[in-house]
Amino acid sequence: MAEGLTLPAAHIIDDLVLSALDEDGAYDDVTTRALVTPGQWGRGVFIAKDAGVLSGLPVAAAAMTSYNEEIAFDALIEDGERVSAGTELAEVEGPLAAILSSERVALNFVQRMSGVATLTRQFCDSIVGTKARILDTRKTTPGLRDLERYAVRCGGGFNHRYNLANGVLIKDNHIAAAAQRELTDIADVVVLARNSVPHTMKIEIEVTNITQLVEAIQGGADIILLDNMTPAQIREAVEKVQGRALIEASGGITMDVVREIAETGVDFISIGALTHSAPSLDISLEVGSV
Repeated sequence: MAEGLTLPAAHIIDDLVLSALDEDGAYDDVTTRALVTPGQWGRGVFIAKDAGVLSGLPVAAAAMTSYNEEIAFDALIEDGERVSAGTELAEVEGPLAAILSSERVALNFVQRMSGVATLTRQFCDSIVGTKARILDTRKTTPGLRDLERYAVRCGGGFNHRYNLANGVLIKDNHIAAAAQRELTDIADVVVLARNSVPHTMKIEIEVTNITQLVEAIQGGADIILLDNMTPAQIREAVEKVQGRALIEASGGITMDVVREIAETGVDFISIGALTHSAPSLDISLEVGSV
């Protein structure tokens, strides 16, 4: 595994792969049962069909070895490494029926996670030389957040807050709710939040215009999220803040504009597409009997 990468806890991976195997009916594989004898032995090779960044090979290994501990899984590439089309990623050997029955689940994990890592790396490569960091969001696949956030790290990105309990992020609907309490000044909303949570928590607030930005600074926000602003508006916001808060740009950011946004001087660029729209990397398992 590449330096600095830490897999999700083993119990999380175990629970996910067992659930996926059960979902796929892997323990009642009628096709394999009909065509493969119990004693048949097999070998297989995971092969990248597209170029990309690898992520999830240990999860694929867990899917196969959880199904049958007799399967030997030998990774040839580490998570976080770039691979070219045709690269052999891992070798497996064991009962052929077990390999075939766990194949799809193993592939689903490594393809999905490698897709996230690959898209993240593309965004990170686009902003090299700036101080900005690429962040994920909470727009993850239900149940797979731990794996998808790990995949973002494999691609060189960074993780935003893990869930709603891990940090204050005041968004437009929170501001609307506060307005019902006659808190119409953004500064007052920030102060209310700061007085309501532990002092160690940073306060981040989403703004959509310069007026809100100025009020957020007056309220002492630690981080200001610029939502759906143009590069010109973002540059103006950075000049207004003058280092008094960290700045995050977000909202529909694509590969076409990410470099321009990074060059405005923002600290973070959060991109929901990393996890909600990443195409899976094409990976196959070529299996033969022994």
